[in-house]
Amino acid sequence: MGKIILIASGKGGTGKTTVAANLGVALSKLNRLSVAVDMDMGLRNLDISLGIESSIVYDISDVVSGRATIDDALIKHTRYSDLYVLSSPQGNADGAELDTKKLGGVFESLKERFDYCIIDSPAGLDKGFLYSLSVCDEVILVTTPDVSALRDADRVASVIEETGEKPVRLIINKIYPSLIEDGIMMNIDDCVDMIGISPIGLIPQDTELFKAALSGLAAVDNPDSKAGKAIYNIARRITGEEVPVMDFKTEKKTFFSKLKELFAN
Repeated sequence: MGKIILIASGKGGTGKTTVAANLGVALSKLNRLSVAVDMDMGLRNLDISLGIESSIVYDISDVVSGRATIDDALIKHTRYSDLYVLSSPQGNADGAELDTKKLGGVFESLKERFDYCIIDSPAGLDKGFLYSLSVCDEVILVTTPDVSALRDADRVASVIEETGEKPVRLIINKIYPSLIEDGIMMNIDDCVDMIGISPIGLIPQDTELFKAALSGLAAVDNPDSKAGKAIYNIARRITGEEVPVMDFKTEKKTFFSKLKELFAN
């Protein structure tokens, strides 16, 4: 059986969808048969991030309702042989109503067929997130190192804890090492202390990641993208590898010594 990993965030703008798309690609590049599922009902963007928006015919609501089979709705990515995509409905911003029992059956089928199922849920606590939480095996929370994003992520973590025991790990995205060193941006220790969740990865702010997202390409394919390399390392950690934290090549060494100590614990 495969594993279902929910990629969540407390607020928009954390880069959650970009992270989810790149994790799906990275896992496929690690020879893990993977499917990226968009559960952001009505506001889907995962297909755009993966450059397949013109290929969508059926979505997960069609599968749950019986209008289409899983095979009808699954899109095989043209560039990555081990990556498939299952999209969400578009045009209903309040979220489509899904039969939770049938939805669970869809994800059980995906677990039987794929090594990893990466769910991109909507930011916050709406229906798409709650549906996703009900079917996932573990959660990865994506946040940025600012108080508002961390506070919202902490609220999401509390809801996850209230609804059952599911492992939760943290990705801190859009890190500016120089701003942290200058005391302008929160440091990593403070971020972790505020939420109380161990990080699985740290991703630097990177223009290559932004350019890749706009063009429907994967930053993990770009050797010049520091963020892409960081996400690829997170995928390796998901598969069980022990991967040290990447050096973002700042001039000061104290920041990275703290990160390495954090991952050593």
